[in-house]
Amino acid sequence: MTKKHRNAFTLIEVLIVVVIMAILAAVIIPQFTASTDDAKESSTAFNAHVLRSQLELYKIHHGSYPADLNMLTIATDKDGNPGGQYGPYIDQIPVEPTTGSNGVNTAASKPAAPVAGDVGWVYIPTTGEIYPNTTEGLQ
Repeated sequence: MTKKHRNAFTLIEVLIVVVIMAILAAVIIPQFTASTDDAKESSTAFNAHVLRSQLELYKIHHGSYPADLNMLTIATDKDGNPGGQYGPYIDQIPVEPTTGSNGVNTAASKPAAPVAGDVGWVYIPTTGEIYPNTTEGLQ
């Protein structure tokens, strides 16, 4: 009698491998999601820090904060008029990663909840405060 050589896996062996892969995926995938959220938070914190430091530099040069955050992206004179020797302080307003927007809402005070629309940042020109337009950022 000759021995038969198996050339394939049995159904049970395939099912066991699939179950093991599913268990591994269930454990590993949430770790990547948490890493993505952490990266967004870090990026938001860094961008807010850059904006705040450039707002302070603008205030040193001009004596007050800009009425519009976009003034940081152009060169201005001592009075804040375009075309002077100061600035630009940043190339463009950074995108807030959670909202995916670099739009700015200029407000008189800090809102209680995120502003609707294509808004990544909330800016208060009287105090120079800048907040990410997220629930966490406005707390």
